[in-house]
Formats: sequence, C-alpha cells, structure tokens
Amino acid sequence: MDIAFVLYPDMTALDVVGPYDVLGHGPGVTPHFVAAALDPVRCDAGMLLAPTTTFAELDRADVIVVPGGKPFDVLAEGTVAEWLRKVHPTATWTTSVCTGSTLLAAAGLLAGRRATTHWAVRDLLASLGAEVSADRVVREGSVITAAGVSAGIDMALTLAGIMWGDDVAQGLQLAIEYDPRPPYDSGSLEKAPAEVVAAVQAMMLSDFSADQNKPAEV
Repeated sequence: MDIAFVLYPDMTALDVVGPYDVLGHGPGVTPHFVAAALDPVRCDAGMLLAPTTTFAELDRADVIVVPGGKPFDVLAEGTVAEWLRKVHPTATWTTSVCTGSTLLAAAGLLAGRRATTHWAVRDLLASLGAEVSADRVVREGSVITAAGVSAGIDMALTLAGIMWGDDVAQGLQLAIEYDPRPPYDSGSLEKAPAEVVAAVQAMMLSDFSADQNKPAEV
C-alpha cells in the first residue's frame, strides 16, 4: 500500500508526523514523502523534512495525506492542487489535516462536500465550495478531512480502522500511547475562553501579515 504524504514550505510538521506515526506502521505500507523537489522542506516552526519523491515522479497512491500549516503561497501557486487533481482518481482515500483541506478544495475535491478544517480558515474553506463542519473528523465518500493539527491523529486512526479493522487500529493507538488528557479544555473554538480566542486570532493575523510582507527568496 503506497501512502503519499505531501510536503510543502510552511506546512505544520505534526500534520504529517502524527498521521505517519499511525499509518506508517500499518501492514504492508510503503510511505512516500512527496514535494515539488527533493530539497529539504522547511516547516512553519523551522523543522526540515526530507522528500523521497517529487510531484513529477509520483503519479499514483493508495492513500494521500495533505497537511496544513500556512498553505497560502501554495494555494496561489497551484502545483499541489494540480497534482491532487491528477493523483486523487488513483487513490482509495484522500485525506487532509488542518488547513490542508483548502488545498483539497482548490483541487475541486470538496465541491458540495462536508469537510472540516482549522477553525481559523472555515470561511476560506467555505469560499472554496465546501460545506464546512466543526466536527473533528469528517468522512465524505473517499475523502476524509481533519480539523486542526492534532486532529490528524484522530483522522489516521479512523482511516486505520476502516482499512485494517478495529483491532489493528486499536493496536496502533496503543503503540503510540495516544490517550490525551490535556491540562486545559481550550482546544477548540467552541470551548476556549473569549480572551484566549482573541489573543490567538491576533497572533495568527500577525504571523500571516509578516509572511505576506517578507521579501521573496532568490
């Protein structure tokens, strides 16, 4: 089973690493880390991930995992969406984590479908034609979307259960000891205190403005 994990600049590392640590240990899996080129890809917090293949080389996959992060330049540039349009028909499952759903939508894969995403880009996802849900994981046909960042692990376990059965999925959950008990209950827009929401919104807006104003690399 070939699983393609998409890499692009300013993606969030956990959006790939979380699902990989679940699905990558499944039976008969061959993981592929696919990007525009074979150069290391810098994530939004600075981690470097190494692609193993390129969009030009990989023309099929059984499962596709598209991470989120700051996909705005990639959305505008269009290479990931073009690759998704080409490879999605070959896949049994196409998935996204966090803002990665906007890339699925840009490829036309979410038109009229229910989908979830990071709470900060729900309006953007709706503008791209999806029917936005606040659920943590949404399955619509062969497409599964996850909400922000950590929800990618839930998505991967959901998919593992579908593909390999409950026993295997529960074993994978135990293997990574995924039994979250966070010290705070502010992990969703619906639960977080208003002042926390305002502070995080301001931080994200500042980060986005800084990215928009940074000089182009040459």
